[in-house]
Amino acid sequence: MGNANVSNVTIRPEEADFFAGLARDWWNPKGAMASLHQVNPVRMAFIRDAIDAHWPGAAASAKPLAGKAALDIGCGAGLVCEPLARLGAAVTGVDAAAENIAAASAHAEAVGLDIRYMAGEVAGLDIGTFDLVTSVEVIEHVADKPAFLRDVAARLAPEGLLIMSTPNRTAASRVLLVGAAEAVGYVPKGTHHWEDFITPDEFEALLNDAGLTVTARRGIAWRPGKGLHLSDDTALNYILSARRV
Repeated sequence: MGNANVSNVTIRPEEADFFAGLARDWWNPKGAMASLHQVNPVRMAFIRDAIDAHWPGAAASAKPLAGKAALDIGCGAGLVCEPLARLGAAVTGVDAAAENIAAASAHAEAVGLDIRYMAGEVAGLDIGTFDLVTSVEVIEHVADKPAFLRDVAARLAPEGLLIMSTPNRTAASRVLLVGAAEAVGYVPKGTHHWEDFITPDEFEALLNDAGLTVTARRGIAWRPGKGLHLSDDTALNYILSARRV
């Protein structure tokens, strides 16, 4: 494309616009983003386990991230930022949609959490590096995945921890996450584009190219009677941790 700043615009504008349109309802557990409220405790269980494994000296603490800086990329309205703040981190949330940042800031203020929110692409913001970087359900909305992961890696401190999640590209995810989930209104129509999903092996290779190595990976699965849960089954969705090689 001949654009020296191409890595600054890895998020497709139409993707940012789509989620911006959902911003006002983001914190409604029965609204358009209900699926995120259901999966968030599952993600946070993995995130806490990964934090404890990475910093075992603080594993017994209620605030294992005290004294540490955390960055959530593609933060939406703050569903991951707020629990990270409660774990003691100084949290920065970045999102390409200004409407999401406004909703996130208002909610954090209402519940008394001091979180720094910034609108824009992470590559274009002079924010330094972080002990913990999270980015959940974002990479599938990114046009240039290698460039995005280079930008993510650049924000990770040398001894830092990265956590990311994304849907898998499988026959099951095409049927359930895209077809059935949108048909019944579990997620808003247009949320997922199956061809943009990546497999765990593809993701691991991309991370390796960015100088990172995977340290743990779990599936996020669903079954009747149990709902969403961490599992060895990665067919629908998975979450992983990584560090610098």
